[in-house]
Amino acid sequence: MDKTLITVLGISLFTTIINLPFGYWRANVKKFSKGWFLAVHLPVPFVVAARLGFKISFRFIPVFVFAFFVGQWLGAQWSKARFRRGLSPSSCLFMDLLRDRVTD
Repeated sequence: MDKTLITVLGISLFTTIINLPFGYWRANVKKFSKGWFLAVHLPVPFVVAARLGFKISFRFIPVFVFAFFVGQWLGAQWSKARFRRGLSPSSCLFMDLLRDRVTD
């Protein structure tokens, strides 16, 4: 495989993973509130830094935007799944996972 393609796939995976907790947070706050705005925008500098750090062309930005939204969506789905199972999700994925570990 081409080195650029592997790098783009790696940054896309990073983008998706970093957005999971932010999507989880976004699903538990009022739409268009300050918390919602932060949950959507705080991961952006990390993704931009990764793209610039690896010197990836602007032409791959749509791939990263797609990965960004996939991560946000998956995080929100994770929160909704917890709610459907009768668990009350907070706004923090990590605290909920720790709470689950302690109660098991």
